[in-house]
Amino acid sequence: MQKINNKKLYIFLITVAVIKIFFSFFIELGNDEAYYYTYALKPQLNYFDHPPMVGILIRLCTLNLWVVNDVLLRLGPTICCFIASIFLFKTVEILFNRTAAWYSIVIYNLSVYSTIIAGWFILPDSPQLPFWCAALYIMVQIIFHQKEKSVLLWIILGSLIGLAALCKIHALYLWVGFGLFILIYRTKWLFNWRLYISFFITLLFLLPILIWNIDNHFITYKFHSERVSNTTINFDSLLREVIGEALYQNPIVFILIITSLIFLLKQETTNEKIQKTNAKQLTPNKKQFLLLLSLPMIFLFWGFSLFNDIFPHWSGPAYIPLYIIAGYYLSEKFTTPFPIWLKLSAGLLLFAMISITYLANLSSINLGSKDKESFGEYSPTLDISGWKDFSNDFNKLVKDDIALGKMKSNNKIIVNKWFPACQLDLYTSRKTGLNIVAIGNLEDVHHYAWLNKIRPTLKIGDDAYCIVPSNVPTDVINHYSRYFTTIQPPDTIKQLRQGIAVRYFYIWRLKNCKEIPKDILDHNFNKIMAR
Repeated sequence: MQKINNKKLYIFLITVAVIKIFFSFFIELGNDEAYYYTYALKPQLNYFDHPPMVGILIRLCTLNLWVVNDVLLRLGPTICCFIASIFLFKTVEILFNRTAAWYSIVIYNLSVYSTIIAGWFILPDSPQLPFWCAALYIMVQIIFHQKEKSVLLWIILGSLIGLAALCKIHALYLWVGFGLFILIYRTKWLFNWRLYISFFITLLFLLPILIWNIDNHFITYKFHSERVSNTTINFDSLLREVIGEALYQNPIVFILIITSLIFLLKQETTNEKIQKTNAKQLTPNKKQFLLLLSLPMIFLFWGFSLFNDIFPHWSGPAYIPLYIIAGYYLSEKFTTPFPIWLKLSAGLLLFAMISITYLANLSSINLGSKDKESFGEYSPTLDISGWKDFSNDFNKLVKDDIALGKMKSNNKIIVNKWFPACQLDLYTSRKTGLNIVAIGNLEDVHHYAWLNKIRPTLKIGDDAYCIVPSNVPTDVINHYSRYFTTIQPPDTIKQLRQGIAVRYFYIWRLKNCKEIPKDILDHNFNKIMAR
């Protein structure tokens, strides 16, 4: 294959970034992304769901919330994907050669998880992957450049894993995988004091998480433990997890990874010639290192999924070493920059992106429930479309209500779940200036229990709106009648595509607050912790 120079590498990565920025103009933020935007509204040492790094990234890419829009919110993950790709390239270049490195970063940028979920959506995974890939790069230098006596590299490694853990705590698996390699193949390193300094540095980075959880009675771990606490075996859940991971990796990429692992098992790499004369081959040490940094973590989450429904992206970072193995496999089999594997992967990914953009913006097909009260429920395209148009229409309704005396001027928007509260926060509240107030259980409202502490709350005599999208049905009367004297029948705002309604937004007017809701943290905390 023609030599891979830096110019070609950067042209490819910039092209991928430009394509993602282009699609950002047409795809609104999903509920998870909009929820993490609320992290940036109230900086904390830690949050109910995750550590703070994603909120910091949002602050950075929006210039401290000075300019907030879909493109800038997704620019941060796009840049993170670019940086992670560079570290991955350098890692594979050390292990093998620039050809394998090229294939590996192309695979990375064709995986749905690494280039879309973590590399375009604004999620905790977004800032994590650059640190994860950088940590792999430092590990490779320590192991294969024989730099285990470099104090600086050990300090950097501990810091990188600590920073990755400040994105998502499961980054600590990097120490598990690396530790297994040391225990099995580098036992002398157990007497290397630099290793323990590095691990201690990682622990120092966890102090913000620890301090916050002490203040909040470790509610984060109570919450996450309940997500994996079922003890009944469920093979359907395991099957869904494996299929989900295949889809999240890009089905073609997933098949390529399986093929490369079979190739790895068949290839003889233990002969003396390979070990001593060709450092750029997939030697046993390299194979063991890559597999220990990937397969145990994947199998761990498969084990969780045997008892609980979990999300396929939880194991996403564990696939990065497998991209390296797949890149090496392609370098052994092909000489063209984009073999058929990569062309098919790119075609499938681009087709999916174009199709989703069309369905979200132009298609009048209802992919969810047809019942009017829950119209569009379970339709995935409604999560990423319609919020801007609705917010404009709702803003006009609010102004008319105030002008006609139907509602007071200091209204609130009340919610009882973190979704659709987060999209109302990002799109509707910013448009109308109306504050979001959460009323409900802590496990339903999540970070909104803390946001309530810094926002104007309901007062006796206040009016409020309750916005119920038809795809997220809520019993307004049951939830809020105790707090308001009158709840008026709702008005309806339609979300239209091609002139056909694909969702209804029900606008309830709640008049004259008669009882102030109890503080969510004070009221729910003991109940949650007692479980």
